[in-house]
Amino acid sequence: MAAKASLEIAPEKVAHVIIKARELDAKVGAWNASTEEGDADEDPSAILEDFASDPTLAEFAGFIDALNDDEQANLVALAWIGRGTFEAEELEEAVETARAEKVNSTASYLLGLPLLSDYLEEGLEKLGFSAGDIESDVL
Repeated sequence: MAAKASLEIAPEKVAHVIIKARELDAKVGAWNASTEEGDADEDPSAILEDFASDPTLAEFAGFIDALNDDEQANLVALAWIGRGTFEAEELEEAVETARAEKVNSTASYLLGLPLLSDYLEEGLEKLGFSAGDIESDVL
């Protein structure tokens, strides 16, 4: 399949982003405004609280920022394909559009997509990859 061969980011890297995006999606607003950090020993559900200094967010952004420009453009294009903005056959056009329209950091842009993990998973599937198999290999 031509689209599968032209993806310029390892599917395992995409799976890592999917997993981290799901972790971020599971976070909820901080409910204890009097503390800076949640205390998981006293309240196990505090681990789901979303704080500005959340290490999951830093890990997500750091991973995206460490990708080269081609990988970042392919990741955005993959999200767009999963969202339906482009078809799988339009991968090259989506990548070129992602490169041309980049104005902010890729991590910031992707964090603004509320269904990022779903879009990336759907994009992989449309390009002929088994997202479930790739994710289980990463985990």
